[in-house]
Amino acid sequence: MNQDRRDRLRDAAVAVLAEAGGRGLTHRAVDAAAEVPLGTSKNYFPTRDALLRAVAERCLERYRALAALLAGSGPGPGPTDRTALAALLSGLLRDVAGPGRPRVVAYFELQTEATRRPWLAALLDPIAAADFAAYGHLLAAAGLPAGPGRARALTLALHGAVLHLLTGAPDTLAAAGLDDLDGFTRDLLDRVCPEPHQEEA
Repeated sequence: MNQDRRDRLRDAAVAVLAEAGGRGLTHRAVDAAAEVPLGTSKNYFPTRDALLRAVAERCLERYRALAALLAGSGPGPGPTDRTALAALLSGLLRDVAGPGRPRVVAYFELQTEATRRPWLAALLDPIAAADFAAYGHLLAAAGLPAGPGRARALTLALHGAVLHLLTGAPDTLAAAGLDDLDGFTRDLLDRVCPEPHQEEA
């Protein structure tokens, strides 16, 4: 099959799921969003479950590509100090509030669908679980303490931040410190991995 067209259809499915929710994800809607002849998406993804799987795979690809870009895309270990790691994390959060928003909304829609589809929950579980190891790796690469507890604290804090960024409610963003993403990620790292001379504020 034509890979370019397949990717176009997968991107369209992400956009449809983000905009219209689970009920709006139909082959007809995906065809319209991709501007292809009616029935095209059904040829590539014959069932609605296949469409959901395509969205999950595309969301994961986009997320990994963004993380690699922010990490420098090279063969190195990623950010090598606290400042560089804070910049990477703020870049990830900035993407959530900007160009990556449809992808992230679609992913949360997938998680809702997964409550009723065990196969989808099984597909998403290793994706979500991998975040804990990935953030632990980033902490270690930056020369910061990277035990499981710290990796969990960082990961869960970032996941919570994402939900608030998606809604964009100004008062909530200000209360959470998310109106200044650079400051938020610096403070988060200071809380999770304080410098030896820092005292708990």
